[in-house]
Amino acid sequence: MADYVFNDHNKEEFPPAHTAEHLLNQTMIRMFGCGRSFNAHVERKKSKMSFHLDQKPSRQDEREIENRMNELIAQDLPVTFEYATIDNLPPEVSADRLPADVSDTIRLVRIGDYDVCPCIGKHVRSTSQIGRFELLGTNWDEHEHSFRVRFKIV
Repeated sequence: MADYVFNDHNKEEFPPAHTAEHLLNQTMIRMFGCGRSFNAHVERKKSKMSFHLDQKPSRQDEREIENRMNELIAQDLPVTFEYATIDNLPPEVSADRLPADVSDTIRLVRIGDYDVCPCIGKHVRSTSQIGRFELLGTNWDEHEHSFRVRFKIV
């Protein structure tokens, strides 16, 4: 698949933070039954991701997010890539967010048995290369039922 041309990618990710983005998405899904983030800005110095939730998480929930993230990182889960056609995606992978002009072959990023999703960005080889996840703060928008998580990778 090394010669295959995927859709253009206009970002240069910081692989540790980008891989952490995948872990945080799945952690939020498992903790709160929500979807993947609807807005994410993942950068080297500071990142933020927003999720639609039914209710505002407690301070204990926030501590649990940080603890789970660091436990996953410490597990040294392998980050691997596989390929599937758009018509033959694994059942746990949704094509809903893929661009309309997506290539027929999709690269899937799998982190151990914890998360899998389509992605063409750069990642670390295993979660222990991420570093430490630090939750910097959160914001809750009651009207939108939106929960923003601000974090950095150290």
